[in-house]
Amino acid sequence: MELPKYALDILVCPVCKTRVELLSDGTGLKCGSCRRVYPVRDEIPVMMPEEAKIVED
Repeated sequence: MELPKYALDILVCPVCKTRVELLSDGTGLKCGSCRRVYPVRDEIPVMMPEEAKIVED
């Protein structure tokens, strides 16, 4: 099971308030603005800034 579309439509980065997108492998949610990737554990997004990793494009 994956994250429901309605959840993806309302989730935003808690740091910069930009909408996040699900990674192609489903393991995280990426903010296009600040490049943080928030993990998805047991189908639950962990939207805490201290859990995010900043990735290069």
